[in-house]
Amino acid sequence: MRRNLPNILTLSRVVVIPPLIFSFFVPYGFARWVATLLFMYACLTDFLDGYLARKWNHISSFGRFLDPVADKLLVCSTLLMLVGMGGIRGLSLLAAVVILSREILVSGLREFLAQLNVGMPVSWLAKWKTAIQMVAIGCLLIGDAGPWIPPLAWKTLGITCLWFAAALTLYTGYDYLKAAMEQLNDVWVKDDEI
Repeated sequence: MRRNLPNILTLSRVVVIPPLIFSFFVPYGFARWVATLLFMYACLTDFLDGYLARKWNHISSFGRFLDPVADKLLVCSTLLMLVGMGGIRGLSLLAAVVILSREILVSGLREFLAQLNVGMPVSWLAKWKTAIQMVAIGCLLIGDAGPWIPPLAWKTLGITCLWFAAALTLYTGYDYLKAAMEQLNDVWVKDDEI
């Protein structure tokens, strides 16, 4: 059981996505808290699964595959729902598009480089970007359901963090692209020689 716990935590992150998305369609304030709690649980499992896998030295191929997929599903589906339901609008849509685009680009790069047996490790700055992004999404999920701070404060904090995460997203995305370009150039040269 202990050896499988990191993978179980990762799978549970995928399992909470449908109820989180469903909560957007419930017209009561408590549904925002349910969505926020589910999202916080998923964020906690994101930290714990990697931590436990490293601590117990049980890093599996399945976990390496599923962890980034679960992350992308969680972030992308929640951002899309926030956009669709009006939690992110106006110029802030640009920040969401930057984050979503980078998620797709980095996933594609990782998949391509994996075929070449080249790893693309996660940088500390990318981990900070993820943490800030999770805070942003959590605040935007609470939105106007937050009773102890004026609703504008939750939204303002969420949008501010979203823009900061988008800036880090651009920087780390460029970093990943730059690191991958050497490998891509080698592949293009070999393809041209064929």
